[in-house]
Amino acid sequence: MSSSQGSNMQRIARVETFHNEFVCFVRVTAEDGAFGWGQTSTYNADITAQVLHRQVVPWALGADAGDIAGLIALIERREHKYPGSYRCRALAGLDTALWDMAGRRAEKPVASLIGGGPGRVRAYASSMKRDITPKDEAERLTRLCAERGFTAAKWRIGAECGEDVDEWPGRTEEIIPTLARALGDGIDKLVDANSGFSVPRAIAVGRMLADNGIGHYEEPVPYWDLDATRAVTEAVEIDVTGGEQDWDMGTWKRMIALRAVDVVQPDVMYMGGLARTLQVARLAAEAGLPCTPHAANLSLVTMCTMHLLAALPNAGKYLELSIEGDDYYPWQRDLFLGQPFKVEDGAVTVPDAPGWGVEVNPAWLDRATYTDAALETFRPSAYGALYHKGPAT
Repeated sequence: MSSSQGSNMQRIARVETFHNEFVCFVRVTAEDGAFGWGQTSTYNADITAQVLHRQVVPWALGADAGDIAGLIALIERREHKYPGSYRCRALAGLDTALWDMAGRRAEKPVASLIGGGPGRVRAYASSMKRDITPKDEAERLTRLCAERGFTAAKWRIGAECGEDVDEWPGRTEEIIPTLARALGDGIDKLVDANSGFSVPRAIAVGRMLADNGIGHYEEPVPYWDLDATRAVTEAVEIDVTGGEQDWDMGTWKRMIALRAVDVVQPDVMYMGGLARTLQVARLAAEAGLPCTPHAANLSLVTMCTMHLLAALPNAGKYLELSIEGDDYYPWQRDLFLGQPFKVEDGAVTVPDAPGWGVEVNPAWLDRATYTDAALETFRPSAYGALYHKGPAT
C-alpha cells in the first residue's frame, strides 16, 4: 500500500454526537473503521453540538484523521469569522476524539504520544463552593486530605466577578486564616478569586495570603484585564495564576510576554482541544513559566489534563481535581465506566490503556440526544451550500 493510500484510509468518515444540556460526547470514525471518543466543553453542550455539526463537521469529513493540529488550524482558518468561545468548545470535541483515535491506533496512551507516559499524577483537592462557611470548608478539606492523602487543596475567596463585594461580608478575611490553620504546614494551599477583586483589594488580599502561607492566587482581578493582573503579580510575593477562560492565541502571547501571571492555566476544552493547549504550554515553557491547567469537573477534561501533565516538561506541581459530588455536579454522575479519577495517596493514575484510557458509559449514551454525520450522505446547510467550498479533502 502506498503512503497516499494509507493516508486515504485514515480519512474521517463519520462524526457522531451524544449530548444533553451539560455534556456532549463525540465519536469520530475513519474510513478504515478506527474510531476515537472525545468531548466538547461542558455546559450548554446542546448549543455546542449544533456549532460542531454546522461549522466543524463540514471541514472534518474527508480530512486526514492523523494530522490533528493541521486539521484544527484549517478549521480555524475556514471559520475565521467565528473566532470565539463556542468555536473552540466545539473544536475540542473533534480534537479530543482524534487524539483518542491516534492512541488506539498506536496502542498507546495519549500521554505517550506527546512525550510522556502512564503513571501517577499528584492532585489537589479543588473546592468549587462559595456558599459554604469557613468552618464547614475547613472540616471537609481536612477530612478529604486525611482520607485520600491529598497534599494540596484549593478553596474560593471573594465573589465571582464580585467587584470587591464578598460572597458575604468578611468571608474572605475569615476563610483565609481558618483554612490555613486547619490544613497546617504539610498541605500546599491554593485559593481562587474568580476575578473578584479590584487591583488595590487584590493586592491587600494577596499580602494576607502570603502571611498565611498560601502560595497560589488564581484570577485575583477580572481575567480579561491583563494589565491589572500584571499589577497584582508584580506587587505580591506569591504566584498569581490565570488563563482558564482564554482561548485566543494573541491573548496568550500577550499574557506571557507581559508576564501577567506566574503560572498559566489553559483549559483543554475551552482552548479547543489538546493540540491548541500544547501550543500554549510550549509558549509558557519558552518563557520559563509552568503550566497548571484548569480542570474543574470530572468529565473528559480532567482525564485529558492528566495525560497532558504526564507529558509536559513545564508541568505544574499538581492536577486540579474537583471534590464536588451530586449536589453541585449531578450531571457528571456515571459518565464513564469504572473509577477513572480514583485518588490514592493524593494522586490519580494516567492509565496505560490506548487513547484516553476511559470508556464512556453506554447507559449514558442511550439517554443522550444523538446526531450523526457521514461523509457519504452529508448534505451542507443552506449557508454551507452557498459559501463553503466543500469538505477538507
